[in-house]
Amino acid sequence: MELRQCALQALCVADAEEKSALALAMYAQRATISIAPQAQLAVPEGMTLPGHPAKPELKAHTAMGRRSPATAEGRAILLHAIAHIEFNAINLALDAIWRYDGMPEAFYQDWLQVAGEEAKHFQLLRAHLRKWGHDYGDYPAHQGLWTMCEKTADDIVARMALVPRTLEARGLDATPQIQAKLQQTSAQDALEAVAILDIILREEVGHVAIGNHWYQFLCAQRGLDPERHYSWLVGHYEAPRPRPPINLSARREAGFSQSELDWLQGQL
Repeated sequence: MELRQCALQALCVADAEEKSALALAMYAQRATISIAPQAQLAVPEGMTLPGHPAKPELKAHTAMGRRSPATAEGRAILLHAIAHIEFNAINLALDAIWRYDGMPEAFYQDWLQVAGEEAKHFQLLRAHLRKWGHDYGDYPAHQGLWTMCEKTADDIVARMALVPRTLEARGLDATPQIQAKLQQTSAQDALEAVAILDIILREEVGHVAIGNHWYQFLCAQRGLDPERHYSWLVGHYEAPRPRPPINLSARREAGFSQSELDWLQGQL
């Protein structure tokens, strides 16, 4: 069993439950699974990445409706949207494992950890939706996270900069605000969702830290100034701007420097 080939195979899987189970199974075998960093892999003929189920219906980000947590239906739509983000986060971790050859083995182990934890997050959210009479696929979703994966497919530096430490880092900022709104309802389903989001937020700090670590590693390897190059990447790839408020404590824990945080706050 070789990790990068298994990651590609799992990425091709369409069924959400099977994909998350495969990611968790690989993570469970992390101590013994072999890694071939130099192998050059190819997407199977006729396959478009990533594999995804027929539902949810995928729409443009601008076509998505607002998700108010004031009603049970609104909370279901909100949690469904987060579940879809976690599903795509499994895909992006698997993609990083198979796509980028020649990295240290620790790189692949780090992204295996991300894949496993994102799979856990997805399963927690899907179980929550099912408990309250819904399921993943019941509502439309958008592909914003995967779109950036596609844009950065040929540039590992851009991928590390703009997916974990940009798009996923936005989750560090947004999650406490979502939790506060859910807590205001005092509904049992909302309070259970807050507890799940506590787990997700704690582990997402680690995922962003992994992105920060490998971005810094690659910049040092290539003689790039991390902060200057990040600013260029944001403009070149038209990455979304941060939205206030910035979760400064979580971002510091994830490895952002004070000068980076100052720059981010200047972009608001």
